[in-house]
Amino acid sequence: MAEHYKPNKYKAWELTLEERFQEVYPPFSEREAVLEANRCLYCHDAPCMVACPTSIDIPTFIRKIATGNTKGSARTILESNLMGATCARVCPVDVLCEGDCVLTADHKPIAIGRLQRYATDYASEKGIRFFKAGEPNGKKVAVVGAGPAGLSCAGELAKAGFEVTVYEKKKWSGGLSTYGIVVFREPVEVSLAEVKMIEELGVTFKNNIEIGKDLSFEQLIKEHDAVFLAIGLGNVPEMEVPGEQLTGVLDGLEFVEETKTESLDSIKHGQRICVIGAGNTAIDCATIARRLGAERVTMIYRRSEAEMPAYHFEYEFALKEGVSFMFLTQPVEILSNAKGEVDGLKCIRMDLGKPDASGRRSPVPVPDSEFVVPCDMVIKAIGQNKPAGVLAMLAPFGVEQVKGYLKVDEGNRTSHEKIFAGGDCVRSHGEASTVMAVQDGKIAAASIAKQLLGAAKPLAEAVSKR
Repeated sequence: MAEHYKPNKYKAWELTLEERFQEVYPPFSEREAVLEANRCLYCHDAPCMVACPTSIDIPTFIRKIATGNTKGSARTILESNLMGATCARVCPVDVLCEGDCVLTADHKPIAIGRLQRYATDYASEKGIRFFKAGEPNGKKVAVVGAGPAGLSCAGELAKAGFEVTVYEKKKWSGGLSTYGIVVFREPVEVSLAEVKMIEELGVTFKNNIEIGKDLSFEQLIKEHDAVFLAIGLGNVPEMEVPGEQLTGVLDGLEFVEETKTESLDSIKHGQRICVIGAGNTAIDCATIARRLGAERVTMIYRRSEAEMPAYHFEYEFALKEGVSFMFLTQPVEILSNAKGEVDGLKCIRMDLGKPDASGRRSPVPVPDSEFVVPCDMVIKAIGQNKPAGVLAMLAPFGVEQVKGYLKVDEGNRTSHEKIFAGGDCVRSHGEASTVMAVQDGKIAAASIAKQLLGAAKPLAEAVSKR
């Protein structure tokens, strides 16, 4: 098996900037894929499949790789998850399918994610298309947001004969897969290839269109039989500390986006960078900064290591990248030099008190414990704003909310009969991830079909296939 890139080993003179941003794990060769597939026990109860939110038939697609039927393997994957190429790269497989592999106890789990990538990349590179638009049924659906949830819903509906239009406020479709996932985990080309696949099903994409600004929601409702909202969340919220507006204070999502839309050598970065937060996006920002050439990157988190929201494997990855961590530390002020540029981060030590509403122990400042971390750039990665603007726009339509998120039932329908929603904008509890968003899109598509057509059978049974 090919050894994956060891990011903590690089030296500026050993790897170019472009090489540092190649995918962390290289693709399997045919021989490597077959050998790995042959390790699978093809369990009859398939705990890996149970752990997959989109219920991909994992034993079947792996068996097809083992027998040389890579095309069939890709079809098995995409029948359950149209965003299979993206999910192969970004799914937290350690805590999902691979985490439940029966070989985990005594051996290494099957590399399910890399095998999925092998199969879906094969189909993409060969230009193989497994699905086509269904016979038109006369129903029109609007999808707002072209991220994984929106694309999944649009694709499933198109296969069932719906006329689908996707409205996206950004220049490119793909959502966080295009803009918000670091390039060394998912290149832009992968997400755009999935967009093209959905477009070839007859889905119309209207980009640079913001609902409520360029097109009223009233008009959207009037002109379509159903609307699926896959709007995600907003930008990183303010930290509300002095100095937050200084030159050199960046939004974490915008920092990641820049690496996917601009040439790497044009991206300005500091040499001593503080990243605020300890979620997966914060990890992404820190590792990007290291690969761009920052001498020191320090992650600042107000709780302990045990409470950090990032996956453990992401934490280990950051450590290997040479990222430092300061736990139980809270920023209180961003300091500047005479030019108005970031020159340091004043922090205070924290202690953990009683649990808050999230169930985690609340951080409490330690008196007289302030100190300064020297730095020339601060990257904020402390979550995303809830969709307050959208909720306000939807209020006249009677759409209910819960904890600042859209409220939906088990079929992802809101309190308005024509409006459905999925993805991060409905995640008032539980874990938000790409694969969960994809499943939300599938669920919503099935609910829309049942409501508009009275279809009792799953969409997959009504799909036209080659």
